[in-house]
Amino acid sequence: MTIAFPPLPYADDALAPHISAETLQTHHGKHHKTYVDKVNAAIEGTDLAGKSLEDIIRHAESAGNKGLFNNSAQSWNHAFYWNSMAPKKTAPSGDLAAAIDRDFGSLDDLKKKLKDTAINHFASGWAWLVAQDGKLSVTDTHDAGTEATKGVKPLLVVDVWEHAYYIDRKNVRPDYVNAVVDELLNWDFAAENLARDGSWTYPG
Repeated sequence: MTIAFPPLPYADDALAPHISAETLQTHHGKHHKTYVDKVNAAIEGTDLAGKSLEDIIRHAESAGNKGLFNNSAQSWNHAFYWNSMAPKKTAPSGDLAAAIDRDFGSLDDLKKKLKDTAINHFASGWAWLVAQDGKLSVTDTHDAGTEATKGVKPLLVVDVWEHAYYIDRKNVRPDYVNAVVDELLNWDFAAENLARDGSWTYPG
């Protein structure tokens, strides 16, 4: 069994004008696909063939296999990122909205924290909204670093690798981050992740 390359949960042009079809075709169709292809090539004929992507990430990290970790974690992060955005603007409600008010003061304060973390992250990486022990927080990970296997529950993520925005925004990361956080974040997905028993898992 190979690791799946999941389709986008919306059309290539569904996030325009904030993220173009060309960006999604390149980012998803080339970058994400390459990570998945490299994972499958690395596990073929090994004991990892048939394992979940989460198990592969854990194994690679514990074994110090940086190449396999980078490609498996990037595969997971990207699939989670596509689901962290939605073509139709959403807003937090219910338990998620209450948790945001409790832990950040307001949705605007959370957005500011997430934007600041994403914009100021040095070089490549990811800015996350996570839950741990019932409390929400914003974190960041470097390069292929992931919250998938860290004992926290990822709710949303913003990709701040340059390939997420260079076609549309050149090197202007703040414009991209502001558009994602203000217009595209899928708060319904975040609410599902908060309510689920365990964490989101990579689609098989």
